[in-house]
Amino acid sequence: MEERSIVQRPDPDRPPRYPTSLGTSDTSTITLLGHDLAADLMGQVGFGELAFWMSAQRRPTPAEVRVFEAVLVALADHGFTPTAIAARLTYLSAPDSLQGALAAGLLGGGSRFLGVTEDCGRFLHEAITTHAERLPHSSDDSADPGGSGESGGSDERAWDEVALELVEAARKERRLIPGLGHPVHKVQDPRTPVLIALAEENGVKGPHLCLFEAIGRVHPTVLGRTLPLNGAGVCGAALADLGLPIALLRGYALLARAAGLLGQLAEEQRSPIGMDVYLSVDRNAVHVQPPND
Repeated sequence: MEERSIVQRPDPDRPPRYPTSLGTSDTSTITLLGHDLAADLMGQVGFGELAFWMSAQRRPTPAEVRVFEAVLVALADHGFTPTAIAARLTYLSAPDSLQGALAAGLLGGGSRFLGVTEDCGRFLHEAITTHAERLPHSSDDSADPGGSGESGGSDERAWDEVALELVEAARKERRLIPGLGHPVHKVQDPRTPVLIALAEENGVKGPHLCLFEAIGRVHPTVLGRTLPLNGAGVCGAALADLGLPIALLRGYALLARAAGLLGQLAEEQRSPIGMDVYLSVDRNAVHVQPPND
């Protein structure tokens, strides 16, 4: 029996259609999100607002923009992290490829650096979904991003009970709590209280930040020591409270870090250190026998 091809051949009388709600253009106009880019958006919409709008497919409120842009600022740069070093060393090797150096830094965003934003937001979101009936107003807030901000945070006991269970389960399973602890800021990450306060002031503090705060309160009881709530984690909680897609949270961290990496590369052009880093490693390399010899 002759097999039928599963590939649908194009109908010559019906041109293909590729729908998009983002950008289209013709000979005289560019349309973005249903608006005339030149007439309606340029000079009137900030880049942070546009990034939110394009990814969420809804225009953010001024309060949401303020918190969203605070997240971008918080994640833009954190010194000589592996992402910054990777970008600088790639530029050293290929100074003719700025885009390659920028991409190298972005590709270094993962579970230890930058990826914590997504990991924490996802962890909190899954916990809130699982324990929705036990948490005050958590369902309402999740369905109303940017709403009244009445997250039920005053009822700390309900949040603390769930947070305690989460920390105990993580310890039993020898898992880390995303957003808890920092290699440099041992006592307090300076970004965390500022972002929580901004979310509260702007009425967009929701269940994710409430649960994140509760983890900060209860974890010493289980772990026997106090760890800071880190900036990457609070950013993930804040983004989730804004109703942004959990699957895109790492993308927002990378968006922020792209600006920081561009700054790192600009500084590398003005005052290079890449060669010093390379020579330091190369000149101090010590040969050791392979472990199986």
